[in-house]
Amino acid sequence: MTSPLSSGADRPRPAPAPADAVVTGADYRFTVLTSRLIRMEYSRTGDFVDAATQLVVSRQLGPVPDFEVRRREDRLEIITEHLHLTYQPSRGFTRSGLSVALRTAVIGVHGGTWRHGEQWDPQEAFRTNLGGTIRTLDTVDGATDVQPGLLSITGHAVIDDSGSLLIQEDEWVRPRPHADGDDTPDQDLYFFGYGQDYRSALRDFFALTGPTPLIPRALLGNWWSRYHRYSADSYLALMDRFAEEQLPFSVAVIDMDWHLVDIDPAIGNGWTGYTWNRELFPDPERFLAALHERGMQVTLNLHPAMGVRRHEDAYAPMARALGMDPEKGADIPFNIGDKAFTAAYLEHAHHNLEEQGVDFWWLDWQQGGTTDIPGLDPLWMLNHVHYLDSGRERPGGPGQAPYRRRPITFSRFADASSHRTPIGFSGDTVTTWDSLRFQPEFTATSANIGYYWWSNDIGGHMLGVKDDQMAARWVQLGCFSPINRMHSTMSVFNSKEPWRYSRDARATMNAYLRLRHRLVPYLYTWARRAHTEGIGPVRPVYHDFPWRMGSYDNRNEFLFGDLLIMPITRPTDAVSTLAREEAWLPQGTWFDLPTGRRYDADAADGRILTLSRRLEQVPVLARAGSVIVGAEDLSEPAGDNPRHLSVVVVPGADGEFILEEDDGSAEPGPDTVVRTRFTLTWDEASGSARLEISQEGPHGVVPAERELTVHLLSVGGRVTARVNGAEAPVSVREADGFTLGGGLDVALGAVRPADRVVLELSGVSMQPPALADEVFRILEPAQMSYPAKDRAWAVVCSGATGGALIGGLRAVGVPEELLAAVSEVA
Repeated sequence: MTSPLSSGADRPRPAPAPADAVVTGADYRFTVLTSRLIRMEYSRTGDFVDAATQLVVSRQLGPVPDFEVRRREDRLEIITEHLHLTYQPSRGFTRSGLSVALRTAVIGVHGGTWRHGEQWDPQEAFRTNLGGTIRTLDTVDGATDVQPGLLSITGHAVIDDSGSLLIQEDEWVRPRPHADGDDTPDQDLYFFGYGQDYRSALRDFFALTGPTPLIPRALLGNWWSRYHRYSADSYLALMDRFAEEQLPFSVAVIDMDWHLVDIDPAIGNGWTGYTWNRELFPDPERFLAALHERGMQVTLNLHPAMGVRRHEDAYAPMARALGMDPEKGADIPFNIGDKAFTAAYLEHAHHNLEEQGVDFWWLDWQQGGTTDIPGLDPLWMLNHVHYLDSGRERPGGPGQAPYRRRPITFSRFADASSHRTPIGFSGDTVTTWDSLRFQPEFTATSANIGYYWWSNDIGGHMLGVKDDQMAARWVQLGCFSPINRMHSTMSVFNSKEPWRYSRDARATMNAYLRLRHRLVPYLYTWARRAHTEGIGPVRPVYHDFPWRMGSYDNRNEFLFGDLLIMPITRPTDAVSTLAREEAWLPQGTWFDLPTGRRYDADAADGRILTLSRRLEQVPVLARAGSVIVGAEDLSEPAGDNPRHLSVVVVPGADGEFILEEDDGSAEPGPDTVVRTRFTLTWDEASGSARLEISQEGPHGVVPAERELTVHLLSVGGRVTARVNGAEAPVSVREADGFTLGGGLDVALGAVRPADRVVLELSGVSMQPPALADEVFRILEPAQMSYPAKDRAWAVVCSGATGGALIGGLRAVGVPEELLAAVSEVA
């Protein structure tokens, strides 16, 4: 039968390596893909696989590197610039028969050599492999073990592709030859020996397995999701309330009550469904159109395990397509491994709903891992099928050409190839501080296996307790997560609308939901880099600083683009009203965006410091010279290239940022991409700065005329600003108390970046917050005696600094939590 996924042939898709990269024997084959990546195969029959697999899509990774082959009696050695493989055929693929040693130094003192069969223990006392990710966080309360990733202290990792099925040219799958459960099964292993060159390891992984796709821009905004029995009217009313509160959302998630749930018990439960509940949604097309008019994408929850039953609108046409008599009412069982079922499932259960306005599907698969095709995981196949189908060619309207949408699906992690089918749904977590504390590490660590687009249940999903602080801290984390999706289980009390929380928590949640919307242009630039360069938008700090041991110490600290984020995952102290976290700061000068504080890390190994923050703020550190480009106007949809841009300039050094935007097409090529370059030149000695803005790319993709507002962080002085020679207004900006510290604003007005724009500033100087002001802000809210505060303030007013200040404060009885906060600024 013709595949529903492609018109290609039903033969395996060829993916051979270059012939001169191969070293073979009677039952083994080694392929030198790069000087640091070797494929290692064993086949008892000598039949090796040159087809694409579920994981591997190409074995052409560039020119074959130079390598030496040494053959002796019962010994084979392959030596590249970076690796030394040793194999004894008589011992086969065993611990004593196959090993690979790195020829370069690694950071781990006991690393450098791998032996066949080694397994990573995630509970090891001294971590070697840096971890990857897992299928789901369902029911997890706190930390849990993850599977290994590509990166390691020992400098090597192995991916086992032995159980992977073959991909056909029609995008269907078939078992490998000899996949029969023999006692000596065929083996297909990929050895990555990249040492601490983590970026190269990931780049070559993507060359082998396919790149991270470019996701639709709107998905980078805020998502609203709640397991709740909404009606069309109540859902739209909620979206309008968000708009009134200036809380921008760009993705509407409708959980399972969109479809019929209360069905005849004789045909099972209503967990699976494909038919609108017309009592709640009497006019689905109108409802979906109303969400689109509000600038939102829409996804519906789907639990497909029960198949299609006689109460569904799709039942009769689907039954007829499968040769069944719909009058008999027999269930159509779920069978994603069958071409006929899959074709009917897509055409009759999904396409009509997509024509009504559904943009993509939330695949909530939890029911086992077997299909009719031996070795095929139904979750993997669901991800594969829905992703490809979402990017199918669709008929245009009258007089219009066919078109394609940028493919997307929303589902759980299946295996190491899952980066090709974003977005990831991490599952139903328990609402506790322990779960919050694990989530930053979990999300960043998944970048070690190239899985960049996790969507966690921000705020926690179920159980736990209501804790306003915890909810606010979780939304702060969501702001700097790959995807920011608020979610909660079915409870009249458990929901994430900010107005359902205390005043301070509500204000904090509001501020970070707005910031997330503003960050979409910045994050989309990094999404494009993830696709083209393989760099994770959210990633562990050691990706960028692999030879600095401090980067491995705090697994909750991570990079969001170039911003260093230290999420607060602990409650505030009752006396200081501050929460405290330790962070590692790489060498250089850094500024905290919410407070404007300056931090200097002079040593090559960086600096460890304690960061204390009120509920309203989370440490967001930007290197001196950073330029952070975002959206200024909250009313512009996240999916659009905005007309009004915000440009945050961090003082103290030269810097540059290149904003990347495209036309939103399925596969934007070079002729649809616009790059706007922001080049900062900072001269503290002369009190001058210059921001040059230039643009290259086709016309019509971004607004030709854009309004720009430049926000200078921790900058003061008698500043004069000129834009292309004309004077521009400069205003003092007070710190907003949440996401951006004080400084100056320069309104450039309407400009044309394609014609080059130059902002020249004179009279500028760095002015981070004064020490006395900082200490006052720490002492003022502290829940302690007034006499003790007065004594502490006298010490501050004495002009004491550094150790003298801390010693004086300690002497008058200032608690340690407050001393830690003062030490940070002193």
